[in-house]
Amino acid sequence: MAAGLEPATGGPGRRRWLSWGRRRAARRGTGDLPAELEERAYLALAEADLDLTVVVPYYNPGKLLVPTMERILEALDSSGASYEVIAVSDGSTDGSDQELEAAFPGRSELTRVVLARNQGKGAALRLGLARGRGRYLGFIDADGDLDPLLLRSFQVMVTLYSPDIILGSKRHPLSEVDYPLLRRVYSWGYQQLVRAGFRLNIRDTQTGIKLVRRDVLAAVLPRMLEKRFAFDLELFVIARRLGYKRFLEAPIRLRHQFTSTVSWRSVYRSLLDTAAIFYRLRILHYYDRDPAGGRGDRPGRAR
Repeated sequence: MAAGLEPATGGPGRRRWLSWGRRRAARRGTGDLPAELEERAYLALAEADLDLTVVVPYYNPGKLLVPTMERILEALDSSGASYEVIAVSDGSTDGSDQELEAAFPGRSELTRVVLARNQGKGAALRLGLARGRGRYLGFIDADGDLDPLLLRSFQVMVTLYSPDIILGSKRHPLSEVDYPLLRRVYSWGYQQLVRAGFRLNIRDTQTGIKLVRRDVLAAVLPRMLEKRFAFDLELFVIARRLGYKRFLEAPIRLRHQFTSTVSWRSVYRSLLDTAAIFYRLRILHYYDRDPAGGRGDRPGRAR
């Protein structure tokens, strides 16, 4: 299994998932991916002992964290899926770590991880995802803007369609979204940049709810470097470079308007991180390398 995604303990589903993998391989023949990566993918799925892992990264969320976490747990409890929630504090200093601990004593489904210093949302996500035991692993923002009930509908869709990645999209025709004009302009412009620079046929890479199939994450996560808000873009860029293309856009709901504003500093950082991903992809060919060292064969030439 790829380094960077810790194997979960075995479980009653191991034989079933291995059998599924062999049947799928027989149907696909050589498939889109090399045999070695196919085998690692099936092992990654077999080693999962939960249906779902949800990572909730946060940094100084104030009073929003506990009620948002309550709604996340309620949504997952009602989904019928086996799950875990990994809450990762990205060096929070507002007392939210202690509030979260006090609010949910004895909830075995909830794991708390605390970083000693602020490193960025992407760093918190990588740490949480690497600990996950789910067949699908993903994340949702902790600010409460996104309705946690979306996790329940996402779980239904992964059961029905088994996509490589399912992502929430503000531009889905069924999405219910209300956000300021400046954010609309920035979001539209950024997605045009993404389409032109990376040829990603995705209308919205940045909405903070996604689920990734375990084998995809096992291949992608060891190659990821982004620590800030370009984490989502890098996830899609690497996945597509490795030959994974089944990205399913799903509608979302926002409870209220965004409370934050777009600063020129955040725009500059986002563009800088985006340029770094482009440089690694097109100039250095960094994502083609074997994460264990050297240059390995790149599965599925997705250009």
